[in-house]
Amino acid sequence: MFIAFAVLSVLLALAFAGAGYPKLSGQDAMAAQLGKLGVPAGFMRVIGALEILGAAGLIAGLWIEPLGVAAATGLALLMAGAVVTHVKARDAAKGTVPSLVLCILSVATLVLGLAGL
Repeated sequence: MFIAFAVLSVLLALAFAGAGYPKLSGQDAMAAQLGKLGVPAGFMRVIGALEILGAAGLIAGLWIEPLGVAAATGLALLMAGAVVTHVKARDAAKGTVPSLVLCILSVATLVLGLAGL
């Protein structure tokens, strides 16, 4: 169980670090993309910071498992909000599916982490 938790945690940490950096650094392309979804420009950096912190929490959770469970919970909730935002903005499936996949993988990581506690 721990190996699956560890593999998913590392893969998700890489994905969320990669997704969070452009938002945290305030890249114009990311601001434009989020603006189309109705996300305020100032909120972009908050989302990026949460994604980076979640990624760090997943990695720390390899040693302190409850921290990894908490990080997976937060990231699952963040991605659930992202899916809702995409759907409300009537975004194409191409834009919605990545958030949905990350949400599902975060929930799977959460379940694996809870099973290991």
